Amino acid sequence: MDYDVVIVGGGPAGLSAAIRLKQLAADKGAELSVCVLEKGSEIGAHILSGAVMDPRALTELFPDWKEQGAPLDVPVTEDMFLFLSEAGAKAVPNWALPDNFKN
Repeated sequence: MDYDVVIVGGGPAGLSAAIRLKQLAADKGAELSVCVLEKGSEIGAHILSGAVMDPRALTELFPDWKEQGAPLDVPVTEDMFLFLSEAGAKAVPNWALPDNFKN
């Protein structure tokens, strides 16, 4: 089969690239065939399930994702960062975290 674009990897970067390419083509009234290749059993198979994500990128791709019924409905209410070892866990105080780790 022939495709205009082939993207290797069905993770967040590959899927967002495919979506954005199709959106840009549609904005110009062009037809673009995009194929996403994934080594897993299904798209996104190697992503951690239940992952915490910032919905900013999703909002940029699909501004109406909430209205479409995306299953993202549990907001983050608390952060906890731990150093893990065989003996247990040690909490990292909030003041010691870099700004990009603070919500």
